[in-house]
Amino acid sequence: MPVTLDAFVMFLGWIGAAAGVVAYAMVSRGRWAASSAPFQLTNLTAAGLMGMVAAANGVWPSVAANIVWILIGVQAIVVIVRARARRRATVDDVAAPAAAVVPGAVTTTVPDAVLPDGDPSPREVGLAA
Repeated sequence: MPVTLDAFVMFLGWIGAAAGVVAYAMVSRGRWAASSAPFQLTNLTAAGLMGMVAAANGVWPSVAANIVWILIGVQAIVVIVRARARRRATVDDVAAPAAAVVPGAVTTTVPDAVLPDGDPSPREVGLAA
């Protein structure tokens, strides 16, 4: 039985719908932050796939809503990437000691700077007031 383009598009739509539900569930259960990259990327995937299905079926109000959803997701990803770059630059500045070694002087060691493992807070990425 050959797979038609319509069936393939419908399958991708189901994947998009599932991705949207997973993202919502993960945030609702506190496993992901709304400002986290996994949540935003999953939402972006869901919007893209469901928007494609809506376009293939001529459901233009849904296409418009999904385009807005995609634009919001792209903006959130850009903010997250910029915040992480700023944090890495700050950590690199802290990690590179600027003091010169003077013979006979007591030296202190600067602890290694560690990037936080968690995602940035909403305030760090500009998603909260």
